[in-house]
Amino acid sequence: MDLLNYAFMQRALLAALLVGVTAPAVGIYLVQRRQAIMGDGIGHVALTGVALGFLLRTSPVWMAVLVAALGAIAMELVRSKGRTRGDIALAMLFYGGMAGGVLIVNLAPGGSTANLTSYLFGSITSVSAEDVTVTCLLAAFVMAVTLGLRRQLFAVCQDEEFARVMGLPVRWLNLLLAVTAALTVTVAMRAVGLLLVSALLVVPVAAAQQATRGFAMTLALAVAIGVVVTLSGTVFSFYVDVPPGASIVLLAIAVFALMAAMAAPLARKRARAAAAAAEQCTLDLPGSRSPGDDVSVQGAKR
Repeated sequence: MDLLNYAFMQRALLAALLVGVTAPAVGIYLVQRRQAIMGDGIGHVALTGVALGFLLRTSPVWMAVLVAALGAIAMELVRSKGRTRGDIALAMLFYGGMAGGVLIVNLAPGGSTANLTSYLFGSITSVSAEDVTVTCLLAAFVMAVTLGLRRQLFAVCQDEEFARVMGLPVRWLNLLLAVTAALTVTVAMRAVGLLLVSALLVVPVAAAQQATRGFAMTLALAVAIGVVVTLSGTVFSFYVDVPPGASIVLLAIAVFALMAAMAAPLARKRARAAAAAAEQCTLDLPGSRSPGDDVSVQGAKR
């Protein structure tokens, strides 16, 4: 526990804890909507915000929040239109965000692409007290939305037409989810980096789905996995001196592989049990007896 004697590690572990909680809480809705790649796209757009922060000499994190939120709203509006060229528009938005970030940061006084390295790949050990404050505020908003509106968001992600019939404001809920995903990307930006943030949104949820079926259990297990891998990856990077973002993502993938290996035998066992139960129910039905059985029963009665 000697690492807790360092103030920068205290801030790093707190940031890792917040990231481990918020990323799977939003990622479960993205996975349910089959938009797992959305986090990667928001990360590309957020890079432009980081570069604008350097250019305007303001906080790169807050600028990333603003630009990522606007980009997420644009992505949702393109998706909701349902046009055949929507995927091309999204691709141009993704790559335009990355190219814009590289261009703008080089226009900043004394700026270069080296300034973006910690945001691209994560540098959780360099998290400042201001970064922790921003992360706490954003994480509180993300958790309030994902838990407070979980029933509405689940209905919208499951079936938008049914949600409209139920009277839910589908358009506004979709936009709120997009903005929440953008905030989550900026929360995880300092921990795992913009290029790897999508993995932390998706992999813990995919690992939890190997062992659970219900939405609530999947969410709880995904958050638990997220917390474990972010804290473990941060501690591992401290002692081994490796990038924390890569450590966190590889640990998450290892957990997914382990749970997938454990889930396969259990799934086969459940399938055999279900087949046996179905066969037993079929045998217990009145019409399942053969004609010979009915004849023998009638003969016994005579």
